[in-house]
This record gives sequence, C-alpha cells and structure tokens, in this order.
Amino acid sequence: MQLQTKHLGVLDIENEQILTFENGLPAFEEETAFVLLPFSSDEVFFILQSIHTPDLAFVMTDPFHFFNDYQVEVSDSVIEQLDIEKQEDVALFTVLNLQDPFSETTANLQAPVLINMVEKKGKQLILSDSPYERKHYIFSQTSEDSAQQKGAR
Repeated sequence: MQLQTKHLGVLDIENEQILTFENGLPAFEEETAFVLLPFSSDEVFFILQSIHTPDLAFVMTDPFHFFNDYQVEVSDSVIEQLDIEKQEDVALFTVLNLQDPFSETTANLQAPVLINMVEKKGKQLILSDSPYERKHYIFSQTSEDSAQQKGAR
C-alpha cells in the first residue's frame, strides 16, 4: 500500500510492517496503526509514522545509543498485552523533541515506546515512579549551554 508520510514523502509499505498500538498513544488514543521507518542511514533515528494521519509522525531513537545506563522495568501486564515471549523480540525507543540546532534535541526517557517486533504490537509506557524526565539532552551540553538553560527556567 502507498503511505503518505510527514518526513519521507510517499512510500510503499507492506501490511506486515504495520504495528498495532491497541490503545493508541497518550493524547493520540484513536491512532492505533503505525509503521516504523528508518530516518537515518546509520539506524540511529527512526520515524513512528501513523498510517492514517500523514502529519502524525514521531522521531525516535534507541535510547541506549545515548544513555548507556537507561533502565526500564516492564510489568507483567505489559508483557502479556504485547505477547512478549523473548527479550530479543522487543525493541525500545524514546521519542525525541527535535530542536534547532539539532545538538539541543532532547529525548523523553519518561515515556519509552516498547515494540514487540515479532507480533507487531506496541505500547508507550509512562514511567511515573522513575528518575527520568521528559527532556534529557541526547548530546552533552557545554557548561555555558547548561548555565543558560538553567537561567531560562
């Protein structure tokens, strides 16, 4: 099928690429079908593109590329909901908040996206009791940048 995307134009996708988010995403509960598309050739950045709404697309990354010590505990109910049998079948992503300049882009570590790549089922988790926040810089900031940002709060 042909898919109009926000960032990549019109693409041909197969039905097997469609990921189901049974309850949608927070604030987008009616959007339950997405595809995961590469956004960079180095496979660091991806797009989670709605198949129904061309303008709805989230730029995401594997958080472990930028945050080696990132940890997410997945509840038994989520494991059951996504039909997860093996850890190797699961991919974890964080949604990025793109900034200009790109070096100021942040990742939402408080709400990772978990996808069972075998069953094609996904869910955005909300980590309410965690040390993570919605905005973590993916690139280290200089001391001057950090001082300016603290003053801007």
